[in-house]
This record gives sequence, C-alpha cells and structure tokens, in this order.
Amino acid sequence: MSFGARSRTVLASLGTLGLVLAASVSPASAADAAPVTPTQLFNGDQSCSTDSDRPTYLWAGNGLTVEGIPETTDTTSTSLVNVRYQVWPVTDPTHTTTVTRAYALPGFEATANLPADALPDGQTYAWRAQTVAGDTASDWSAPCYVAIDDTPPANTPGVSSSNYPQGVRDQGGSPVEFTLNANGDDDVTGFEYAWQQDLPIAGSATIGDHGVPRFVDPYDDPRHFTRADAPGGSATISLLPPSGSSGPTTLWVRSLDRAYNGSAITGYSFLLDSTAPTVTPAVASPAFDRPTRFTFRPDAGLQSTSSVVGYSVETIGGQGGDKTIDVPAGPDGTASVTLTLDGIYGESLRVSSTSANGWVTDAAFWGISYDTTPTVASDVYPENGSGGGAGVPGSFTFTPKVKGVASYTYSVNGDPEVTVAAGAHHTASVDWTPAAADDYDLTVHATTCSGISLAPYDYYFTVN
Repeated sequence: MSFGARSRTVLASLGTLGLVLAASVSPASAADAAPVTPTQLFNGDQSCSTDSDRPTYLWAGNGLTVEGIPETTDTTSTSLVNVRYQVWPVTDPTHTTTVTRAYALPGFEATANLPADALPDGQTYAWRAQTVAGDTASDWSAPCYVAIDDTPPANTPGVSSSNYPQGVRDQGGSPVEFTLNANGDDDVTGFEYAWQQDLPIAGSATIGDHGVPRFVDPYDDPRHFTRADAPGGSATISLLPPSGSSGPTTLWVRSLDRAYNGSAITGYSFLLDSTAPTVTPAVASPAFDRPTRFTFRPDAGLQSTSSVVGYSVETIGGQGGDKTIDVPAGPDGTASVTLTLDGIYGESLRVSSTSANGWVTDAAFWGISYDTTPTVASDVYPENGSGGGAGVPGSFTFTPKVKGVASYTYSVNGDPEVTVAAGAHHTASVDWTPAAADDYDLTVHATTCSGISLAPYDYYFTVN
C-alpha cells in the first residue's frame, strides 16, 4: 500500500487540464521566452530534500510521482512547455532514467511518474528537473534525494496498558494508558491506532494554489498517530475510548516505518463496565403532554474517578422528531430538567454523562408507552358485531384516554373526514345512518387543545 500517494482524482484532474491546454495552446519556442529552472519540487507530495544524508523515504511500488513548477522569462506567456525529469542511483550517477512531462503550463505543478523498475527497493536516488521550451532547455535543478522503501515492517507492534489489562473487566472513567513498542523491528519509527479496525491512511496531502501539494504530517494528529522515541523504539499514549463504550473495547494498532509503510494490524482488547447514569422521573408514570421533572444521577464509580459535568439527553418519539439537549450537572454530578412527553405512541430518553476529563458514558434508556386512541362505543352498531340496518341511524360516542382533547376527526370507509368539537368531559357523539348493508370501518382520532393529532382508532362493525 502506498501511504504517501496523491489521490488519483487530483492527478486525473491535473492531467485533463494539461490535455485541454495542449489542444488550445501551442508549445513555446526559444523565440517566445527562455525556459527557467523548475521550482517547488516535490516527490510523493513531500518537499524535495537537497541533503544527500537526509533523503526523503518513500514508497514507490507503482513508481514515484515527482513534480515541479516550470517557468519562462516571459511571465505573461501562456505557451506550453515540457518538463524533463532525470533520476539515478546515488551509487551510480551514470545510470540515468529520463521522463518528460509534455504540454506543461508555466506557473503550475507539472507531474510525472518515475517508473518503478528504475527505483529498486532499498536504494537512495537523486532526481532533478529542467524546463524545455522548443529547442532550449533551462539549467537542471539541484538534485532531490529519496530513499525507496517498499517493504513494510515485518512485525506487528507490541501493545500493553498499565491501567486496563487485556481481557480484564474494569471500571471505566480514566483515560487508557497504552505503551506501544516496535516488537524488535528497528525499521519502525512510529505507530498508528484507532478504535475502529479500518485505520486512516498515513501521509496524505491536499492540493493548494498552482497545484502545489501540502503534505499532511500524520504525526500532527495525536488522535491516531505517535512517533516512537527512537527507531525500533516505543511510545506511550493516553486515549479516551469512543463515546458510549462499555463491554468489549479494542484498540487497533500498526507500526509505521519512515516511508509510512504499515505493518499488519494487531488489536488490544479489554472490558469496560457500564458507567451509564440513572434516570428518575418525579412520578412513576408521567402523564402524556404534561411537564415532568427528571433527575439524572452519575455512576458512583465514575463520579469518584472524574466528576460528571453534564448530561446529553435525547428525546425519541416526541412531536417534531428526535431532539437532544445538554443539561449541566451540579457539584455532586446530579442534574434535573423538566420535559413534556408528547409522543402519541410513547416516548423514550437516551441519557449519557460527560466527565471533567472528557469521558462520555454509554447511555441509560428510559421510556414510556401511551395509548392516545379514543374509545368508541355505539348502542346500535357494536364493535366487531352486527346491528341496525340500511337507513337505521346509530349514535357513536368518542371518549378520550388522555387529557386535553379538543375535537375528534372521523371517517367511515374512507369517506371525507368530519371534525366535531369535544363537549363536556372532552367527549363527543355523532349520528350516522348507513345507506346499505355492508361491513364498515370507522376511523377516528382526537386532537388536543395544544394541536397534537393523536393516534387513530379503527372501529369495525357490520350493518345488517
């Protein structure tokens, strides 16, 4: 795997730009302007090293991308030029390989690929660039030095933890202290790790103005990378597990060499007890659409390790969709909040706590179910029974199961809906006369004074 390679999309885009320009602009000639030695030299998206004792270590299994910005003495010219790249082993300067990038636009990076067969693994190479305009060539650039390393570390890293032993169940709340070691591989210079087995790619780059790459040093991101204290050495890191971790938890780790080649991945697994908070409503069964006070209390072990400073409270199933609010905790780690539960089939809470050291617990769940359908009764047309007849009127009475009902909306066998206001005790009665003997479905739902359309109820009956 090549860890320092530019994305294929960017390369394709730059290549397409070159082809478009080539079709519309003719190459420069010596009469137009004199070529200038390329600047902004990069290899594998990393800056050129002009120190032969400190080459840039790179993977070149698919060849090596080199680039530089060509110029001419006429800075206003848009005539295209060629860029010539030459590479040779430091131990044998006579053994050169030359690659030309045609139709390059002055002022922009011109990329070329030095072939892999010219860059055997384990050797140091020098390369240089020159601008060619017509029959005229600039001076060569100063050499850039690269050491080719296509071989990943042979051993997986060693991983241990001083406070969360492997395979042992432990109280959560403290950052996990890990020690990573090269496991006897002197080629290792750093480590990569993540709580997911799909580790990020090391050594990527973004593309700036004029196509200049901006190499992203992976070791600038301590969430996933750390340097070894020496080649073949070790490193100590402190990590918080992912938010909501409990039960089996695994850190995935691999070693990296100077070219960002990665070893095979190894995992370090340990067990975390749940540190979820407790959720207690002020009443055992909060009423529908009525304010209720909830109290959140921290796990005792967690609180003694690092005080809880707040709670994330997600309400699920209520009006307007799921919502999340943050509730600050008091000095003792407890917190309270008033919530109105208005899910017509019920509502639940998902509550996690956050400690002062950043530890985020797994979630505590609390929920309640509501039956907000109305009760329907008829003396002439009983539910799931038969009665009356064609032309025989019947009365249907709607009674609420929750408080605050303002009206009822009903339909028979899909006919246009009819809405009637609720009367005394929030009930309503309607008269209905069937035109023919048949099976019927009366669908009815209530609406509250606050405008909530409650769950519908289907009342089936047969007209004789």
